Amino acid sequence: MGSSLRRITAIKARLHARLTLVVRLVLAAAMLFAASPSSGAADSAISQLDEQCLACHSSKGMEMKLANGDVLSLQVEGAAFAKSVHSKIGCAVCHADTSFENHPPIKRKIAGSREYSLAMTKVCESCHAPVAKQYEGSIHAAQLRDGNAYAPVCTDCHSPHAVMAKQAYEASTGAPCSKCHDPIFTAYTGSVHGQATLGCSSCHNAHDVSAASKGDRLKSACLGCHQDALEAHQKWLPNAGRHFDAVSCPACHSPNAKRKVDLRLYDAVAKERVAEKEGVPQFESRARLADAKGGGLDALALRSLLRGFNSEGTDTTLRGRLEVSTGVEAHQLVRSAQAIRDCAKCHQQGADPFQSVTVSIVGPDGRQVRYGAKPEVLNSIISVDSVSGFYAIGGTRIKLLDWLLALAVLGGIGAPLGHMTIRWLFKKYAKRISGKEDS
Repeated sequence: MGSSLRRITAIKARLHARLTLVVRLVLAAAMLFAASPSSGAADSAISQLDEQCLACHSSKGMEMKLANGDVLSLQVEGAAFAKSVHSKIGCAVCHADTSFENHPPIKRKIAGSREYSLAMTKVCESCHAPVAKQYEGSIHAAQLRDGNAYAPVCTDCHSPHAVMAKQAYEASTGAPCSKCHDPIFTAYTGSVHGQATLGCSSCHNAHDVSAASKGDRLKSACLGCHQDALEAHQKWLPNAGRHFDAVSCPACHSPNAKRKVDLRLYDAVAKERVAEKEGVPQFESRARLADAKGGGLDALALRSLLRGFNSEGTDTTLRGRLEVSTGVEAHQLVRSAQAIRDCAKCHQQGADPFQSVTVSIVGPDGRQVRYGAKPEVLNSIISVDSVSGFYAIGGTRIKLLDWLLALAVLGGIGAPLGHMTIRWLFKKYAKRISGKEDS
């Protein structure tokens, strides 16, 4: 009796499931014919299967409440989807776990909207593996690995149901970069690059976006377009190559920016900037330990900080660089005719760029970790061995170096003068002796 009852129950369940499926198909077909033009049903770029999906999902206000209270929109604009590059592959390729038989999947639980976005990036990777590999080397991926759950992933920059071909993006809108970097993009639009409608990816690349402090990538980006820049500067700028190494392009080409000196920890053996050890950040704690009063590193504290890093068997030095204070200022570039050409802006005692000083190291995500230093570190005799690689004649004014320079100049001039004087005296003395012998 019990087994018969179970069989009857099972048969009823199967009939109910089939009836439910039939009803859904009928409703879908009815909605398909009644759908508005915005659903994209009449667009030939959409398959019949996708039209069935859009029959429901083009409805405004269609959404799903998630476990943490977030609301996930389930609406898909049919017209936008029809124009997207994904319209050719259809809904089922990305939503392979969904079908009419199990839709909506009753047992599926989604913790929150962000968790859903992060999970769906795996679907993107299944088709876009080369791009995903590029992304893994970006600052965005580094931030995600560092625990920032809101670091940009695929769907933050590319609307999954309206993905356009690369050529369809307009540089003038700044999308999708301006979504997060609006202040910088606003500054960029008024710059010489913005007026030329160059896209952000022209300098920063699209997927393997690196931190501005990583290597010489931004300098290389500038010289990639301005290949004759060094030659052009050599015509009027003394020691142009040295300036290119120690001065960032925006420091002169953003004339209204506030400039500063950044003393970067540099591994003289490995020939690269010192980076924080992953999982064991030391720079800030060591800097705070050296700066006992908390007023910024002075010359003694700076030497102490360097000794701490060199105690690990490395040859850590400092490489100074003149740069602008903010990312916004770095994008306010002007035409070359408006750039700073006045040497006295830097090469005079008390020059503004040397009144703001930081010491930095490369952080885990590639961005700089900075700690403030007192301007006096650029002038103190104690700092000679620390900042000897960054000395601006007339600007940093380390008196010892000034005296050494003066002695070197006097020595350079005095040696030949002394030699000429001795030769003249010797010849005069020789003539006297010769005259006496003749008489």
